[in-house]
This record gives sequence, C-alpha cells and structure tokens, in this order.
Amino acid sequence: MTLYATLDSPLGELLLVGERSATAPGGTALASLSVPGQKRGAVVQDDWTHDPAAFAGIARQLRAYFDGGQQPFAVECVPRGTDFQQRVWAALEAIPYGTTTTYGAIAAAIGAPRGAVRAIGTAIGANPLLVVRPCHRVIGADGSLTGYAGGLARKQLLLGLEGAAPEAR
Repeated sequence: MTLYATLDSPLGELLLVGERSATAPGGTALASLSVPGQKRGAVVQDDWTHDPAAFAGIARQLRAYFDGGQQPFAVECVPRGTDFQQRVWAALEAIPYGTTTTYGAIAAAIGAPRGAVRAIGTAIGANPLLVVRPCHRVIGADGSLTGYAGGLARKQLLLGLEGAAPEAR
C-alpha cells in the first residue's frame, strides 16, 4: 500500500510518499520526497492513502533540518533504482552536511571513469528523495550551481541553509 502526506517547507509543499515497513523508524519507509514543479516528481495517485501520521517521524526530522538542526536523516528508504543509481545515491548520502562535491568526485567515489560524469548527473537527476538524499550538495567542477530537479533556486536555498552556498556565477 502506498501512503502519502504533504508538509509545508521553505521549498514549498513537500510530497512524501512511502510504504509501511516493519523495520523503518515510525513504520514507514520513504519512497519519494518531491517539491512542486520537480522534474520527475511524484504525483498523488487515486489508489494512494493519505496518512500524515505515518510520516510523523520523517516530518519531524525535515522540520528540524529546515530549522538548521537535523543531520543526517534517520530514514529508511524504499530500495529502488538500478545498481548504478544506487551506487551514486549511496555516494550522495556520504556527502557531509555543509559541504559540496563535484560530479567527478562522485564518479571517483564509486569507481566510475571520470568520463562517466554525464551518467552520474543522470543518476543524480533520478534521485527520488530530494533533501534526504542530498543531491543538492553536488556542484559543477568550476564551483557553479548545476542541475537540480527541484530548480536551482531551491538548490541555492538548501546550500545556504547548510552554510555551503557557492557564489553565484
């Protein structure tokens, strides 16, 4: 059964989508966290169940994050994606709060050739868990803000919140 809830945030109304899990803190594993207008963002389906209580723990962590406190997140995620995507996403989860890295550094971290940066970018763009899986911490090799499924203004906001915002170019 797919569950969902919404949560107001500085990024706009977040859509949280998940599934019941006996092993997840609070009993819900997170499958998607989307922002309004996000490329490939989740859209509520007729057969989903609205259940804000199922996301209470996740919502609490997100509010703490936006208040400058929570990091890292203690959230079980629904395993989705190809092996390559999962390797890239694991590398994202290893980027410390308040820091940034580059697509090339992600390639090196997962043992991919430096020329794989386009594939790395595609995998990052397919990340269904914005904020929780911090793809906003990946910037261009020249220090510029580059692609973010939620939009560059939101990426700038998140990096600013973490004290890691690169200068606009």
